[in-house]
Amino acid sequence: MCDLNSRRAILRLTKALPLLLALPAGLLAAAADAAPQAAQRPSPEFWEAIARDDVARVQTLLLRGADTNAVHPELGPAIVAAAREKSWKTVTLLAGLAGTRVDVPNRRGETALMLAALHGQLEVARLLVRKGAEINRTGWTPLHYAATNGHADVARYLLDENAYIDAQSPNRTTPLMMAARHGHSDAVRLLVQAGADPTARNEAGVDAAGYLQRQGQPELAQWVRERAADYTRRYGTLERPRTVEMIEEEKRRAERGSAPRLPGTRD
Repeated sequence: MCDLNSRRAILRLTKALPLLLALPAGLLAAAADAAPQAAQRPSPEFWEAIARDDVARVQTLLLRGADTNAVHPELGPAIVAAAREKSWKTVTLLAGLAGTRVDVPNRRGETALMLAALHGQLEVARLLVRKGAEINRTGWTPLHYAATNGHADVARYLLDENAYIDAQSPNRTTPLMMAARHGHSDAVRLLVQAGADPTARNEAGVDAAGYLQRQGQPELAQWVRERAADYTRRYGTLERPRTVEMIEEEKRRAERGSAPRLPGTRD
């Protein structure tokens, strides 16, 4: 009888042993999970250093455990917060670190590349693209932002990197419209000559020429209208694009029109 009780006690202990062994592991796992969360909450000094573009202090705080991907409750990820503060040395530092996610947007959907384009920071834009920042995004794009402030050099670089020239914002505004809306003639000419569609209209029904007219640039508006007429002849419009069949039919008509006609024949 005593042996039977002993066997039962040993059996109960054997069943409970995995739970006892798992307890320290669970506590260790919880502590490990808490460590990254603590790292993602740097002190206010970290954000102040970013705002001052005190790159040496930012680097020191990173070495002390601040997270390169920390998120400010209002300004967003650290690299975007630095770009919003125009702290370009800090943006360069963060972009150069292997663990930084360079393409995470803030609440407004802005990335560090978009803000670099907005402020004409060509070399910063080049670095961010090399580190994997997306040029073509859904909605507002870096090209929109470059065009908004008329940074033709940044726009040219983005086009060279295969930026979609007729990208549409949520209200169907294109980079060309943004350049025209803010009266940036160099950016307007660059985009049109690079192949932007000058016939496009946004949800407000305004095209690039219309924005230029509002900006008091009637000559440039007329130039864009002439390019739009030529564009329509070549490619049609978004509502009625020219098809291969249409182009071939026009060629046949032109050939029939230039061919010699015999007396009494009909078309």
